[in-house]
Amino acid sequence: MLTTPVWRVPGMPLLLTMTVLGFSGYAALLAVAPLWAVRGGADSVGAGLVNGVLMLFTVLTQLFVPRALRRFGWAPVLVTGMLLLGLPALAHGLSDALAPTLALSAVRGLGFGVLTVTGSALVAELVEPRRRGQAIGAYGLAIAVPQVLFLSAGPWVAERLGFWVVFAVAALPALAAVPAVGLARRLDHVPEGDDERVPWASLLPPMALLIGATLAGGALITFMAPMSSSAALTALALLVMSVAAAFARWRVGAWSDRHGPQRFLAPLVLLTTAGLAVIAWAVRDPQATVAPALLAGAAVVGISYGGLQNLTLVVTFQAVSRQHYGPASAVWNIGFDAGTGAGAVVVGMVAAGTSFSTALLVAGGISLLTLPLALGRAARRTRAGGPPRGAG
Repeated sequence: MLTTPVWRVPGMPLLLTMTVLGFSGYAALLAVAPLWAVRGGADSVGAGLVNGVLMLFTVLTQLFVPRALRRFGWAPVLVTGMLLLGLPALAHGLSDALAPTLALSAVRGLGFGVLTVTGSALVAELVEPRRRGQAIGAYGLAIAVPQVLFLSAGPWVAERLGFWVVFAVAALPALAAVPAVGLARRLDHVPEGDDERVPWASLLPPMALLIGATLAGGALITFMAPMSSSAALTALALLVMSVAAAFARWRVGAWSDRHGPQRFLAPLVLLTTAGLAVIAWAVRDPQATVAPALLAGAAVVGISYGGLQNLTLVVTFQAVSRQHYGPASAVWNIGFDAGTGAGAVVVGMVAAGTSFSTALLVAGGISLLTLPLALGRAARRTRAGGPPRGAG
């Protein structure tokens, strides 16, 4: 019997279109906005705060998205989020001073909080559980492709063609309001349920594992340019990381459906730490980056960064019933964005007092602290016996 490809399941094309447009705007400024602040006179701490503030307001918004969906419905929340993420990007060109840059990052964080929580919740709404790993893989690919195109090229485009080009690309989420309306019309289920009944304790381990991975990713995205000795090498390293993350997030979905996600968690945590250590060695001399080591480390971190995103989201949705998809999505996205923001702020602060090499080793140590959680989940599955949930 033929099975409809997961990206053609009703509603998925609209979701993937909204996701591509939304994350195009997010990715375009993620590495460029800190550079814009540096151009205006900010130091490494100020540059780190640009993405730190973005993620802080993203996380604060994510706390309220499930409640907003219950109160207002899908269409108003989705459309408002897309406009808040896209339109403020154009205002960046008015000033490169740190204060207005941080203010615009805060507003964009409101929109990004909506996009992230609703997007991952909609994957669970639209696709049956036995194919959820593949669906999350397709959703992850829609997130990763814009990062491959815009994250790696953003700094180069800004320097060679002008920052305004990047600001224009970053406004693309405003166009995502169109598929958002179409997607909302297909949904007959408004998230319900009592937040007090959400199994919060079961959601914390995958959230912590995700923080360890995204802390590493956030650090590299924010500081790859200032810690690399050439703009071309920066672009190539970010491209390698983005492609590796896209491939891992896509392919691990099918493996998760077949074998369950738990067996892959611990190896990916170790890859995060190993990749950061290699990059720390590569950038120990800021005037002479060791290019092969930087690219190898970026690829390794990219694999763990993408793979853990998929697997932790699968584990998160396994822990709840349908009425709690919204809160579960919020918790997962809080972990994602808290880790990304913490990576920018922590590495920026440590690097300001020591070096980028030391800061990356600290980030690798923090990621390694999550290993017992990955091993603990695997051990509990083994003791329980039988195939893991989600195995096909």
